[in-house]
Formats: sequence, structure tokens, C-alpha cells
Amino acid sequence: MIHKTTLQQTRTAPLGMSAARPQPRRGVRFFMQKYGPPMGLVLPFVVLFVLFVLWPVLRSLYLSFTDYTGIKAPNLVGATNYVNMLHDPRFYKALRNSLTYMFFTSLISTSVGLLLALSFGGQKLAHQLMRAAFFLPLVAGGVGIIGVWKWIASSEEFGLFNTVRKMFGAESIRFFGDPHYALPLLIVIGVWSVLGYNMVIFVAGLRSIAPEIYEAAAIDGAGPSARFWKITLPLLRPTILYVLVTGMIGTFQEFFTPYVLFSDTNNVGGILDSGLTLTVYLYDVGFRHFEMGAASAIAWLLFTVIFILTLINLRIGRINDLD
Repeated sequence: MIHKTTLQQTRTAPLGMSAARPQPRRGVRFFMQKYGPPMGLVLPFVVLFVLFVLWPVLRSLYLSFTDYTGIKAPNLVGATNYVNMLHDPRFYKALRNSLTYMFFTSLISTSVGLLLALSFGGQKLAHQLMRAAFFLPLVAGGVGIIGVWKWIASSEEFGLFNTVRKMFGAESIRFFGDPHYALPLLIVIGVWSVLGYNMVIFVAGLRSIAPEIYEAAAIDGAGPSARFWKITLPLLRPTILYVLVTGMIGTFQEFFTPYVLFSDTNNVGGILDSGLTLTVYLYDVGFRHFEMGAASAIAWLLFTVIFILTLINLRIGRINDLD
């Protein structure tokens, strides 16, 4: 049996010659047999993405170079919308307000959120209740909550802030009638609304740090302050950067808060446009003045700023990988 099997193998594959390998099948039929089913599964998503995401984005880019008003057919006007925007004082007012609101809201909410995570990051019942209390504004947020803040800061007799001030003999403050209070009020509401979310993210980051690291540092004689600056902050760097950058992007896109607080029948930005942001400015140009082409140009400016912030985030992430 061994002799016959060896002889058959020798006849099948002669010495010095390898057996011929089957050539891979090629062509449209083989491609569809192999990749057709998975492509069919993702095809509905691709169609919806093209129709409701990609096409509107490209369409808005085209409209930013037209005089489209939503009524008549658009006509190409080149970069006129961008030039007019750069010569509009309201644009610079909105840009300055948006950048100020973004900077202070992101900075304060990140630092205070980290402080709250350090204070209430344990497993005690009191810590869990505090985390739930701070996270509640994110769950119950929306136009209704902003309306509550509008009542709290109202200049009328029923305004909570001014009612408390009267109890101590202080005069009332017109929060919505004085331009100097517009941005501080926006920043306070912005910090209050995202503080709980930042705290929860930092609590998760703190729990990812191994306790053995702190124990080894304590054995070496490092105090609480040294452990915070030398261990906690460096190991929380990716979390801090994530919270900071995503917070900057989110606050830069904020619309409901300034619109609900300061808009009326005559103006959308409050007294002297003190509460005007880029998103509200976009709404005013596009849906109150029906200059859809100019509004598309503002939208693409917003996209450019957010894209730059995203690139910064990705760049920082690569630096962390190299470290």
C-alpha cells in the first residue's frame, strides 16, 4: 500500500515540478458573488447619507456663491456673500461674542467639572446623589430650562435674582436691558448646562487610573498635591483635552440659549446685539431676511472654524500617541 501510494503521488506531482495552483476567479460575477451581499446591506445607509447629508452640504456650498433668497432661482454672484459678510459689523460682533462665550464656557466648565469629579467621584451614596444632581440639567435641558433661566434673570418683580437682591436692600438689575450682562449671563447658563456631563467624564477618567500608582507614590513620600500634579493631571490629559475641545465645538454651535434669551420681534441679538452669536446671526440672515446665499456663506465659515478645532484635536491626539 505504501508503494502504490508513493507511486501515485509521484505520477501526480513529478519530481522537480510543483502542482499547478488554481487560478483565482476574476470578473464581475465573482465580484458580485463575494461582495454583493455586504454591499447590499450598507446600500440603504449610503443612499440616505448621500440624499440627506452629502447632497445638502454640497448644495449649501453652491448656494453660498449665489443670491438665493428661497423664492427665485439662484444666480451665481461669486464671492460677493463672503465679501459682504466680512464688511458687516454685525458679523464681527457675532464672531467676538461666539469666541468669548466659547472660551470662558469651555474653560470654566472643564476646570470646575474636574474639581467636582475629584470631590464627588467616590462610591458613597452622597457622591452618587451629587453626581445625579449636577447631571440633571443635561437630562432636563432644552427650551423649557432656558425659559426658566429667563424667569430667574428677569428684571420684573417676579425675577428670582432681583427678588433676592431686594431682600438684602439692593437695587434691581436689568439683566436683559443692560448690554454688559448679556455675555456673563450666557456663560453662566452654558457652564451650568454642561457641568454635570464634564464631571461624569472626569469621574470615568479618574477611575481608569490604577490605585497602585497612587500607593507607590505615597510610599515614596509624595503628598496629595504632588500626586495631583505629577500623576492625576498627566494621566487625565487625554480626557481633559477631549472635554475641552468637544466643549469648544459644542458651545460654538450653541443656538437655543442666546435665541430664546434675547430674541424678540425687532431683534434677535438683544440690546446692541450684545447677545448675538454666529448661529443666531446665521438664522437672522437666512430666515428673517431670506438671504439664503449669505446664510450659507456664514454656515461654511462655521464649518471652517469647527474643522480647524477638530484638526487641533486630532493633532493633539497624535502627540499623545507619540508620548
